[in-house]
Amino acid sequence: MHVAPYADIWTDDSKLKHCLTLECPPISSLVSFSDFCPLTLDHNTAHRRLELSEGSKKVTCEGTEMSFPNHPDRFDYWPQVLCSEALSGTRWYWEVEWTGDEAEIGVAYKGIGRKGESNECLLGGNSQSWCLNYCDSGYSVWHNNKLTQISAPCSHRIGVYLDWPAGSLSLYSVSDTMTLLHRINTSFAEPLYAGFWVDDGSSVTICNLNTLDQ
Repeated sequence: MHVAPYADIWTDDSKLKHCLTLECPPISSLVSFSDFCPLTLDHNTAHRRLELSEGSKKVTCEGTEMSFPNHPDRFDYWPQVLCSEALSGTRWYWEVEWTGDEAEIGVAYKGIGRKGESNECLLGGNSQSWCLNYCDSGYSVWHNNKLTQISAPCSHRIGVYLDWPAGSLSLYSVSDTMTLLHRINTSFAEPLYAGFWVDDGSSVTICNLNTLDQ
């Protein structure tokens, strides 16, 4: 969970309205089959309170610590995990479903901090990462510890479209239709890794996308 000073809250109404009202066509008209990315969770990065299951596709935050071995890539304070796949050079799309009170989906460079409680280790808390925080009360987007608030109906399924060459990261609410929640425009300097922050009792599952009409 992030806490930011009031001055960091982004309040440009015109930009917010553009992000919140854009209804998108079916995913089959947005991306091709080759864009779908079958992600897997990297056990070496998982915090010890995170249980990985379903073939390294699901992460759940438990009340007790797992017996994971020490590893330099493991997050030791924030309940986070990264995926194994390095994403760069082309376009990528994936979807996740979440349950519980709160979770975050994001991307990070490999150099994000792993040890300690500073923002340098927190998804969205630094220049190395971007994330969408989602809970029953709504959405917010974080980068470099700066907050963009989003007012939109909450969906338990989120789509992420990464156009790495264009420096674009688009976040969608997925139900019968797709709604663009926010689009980040930047320039990516190196490969990105999908990652998740998971609250106590919550879980995130990477969806299997077998056809273009999911």
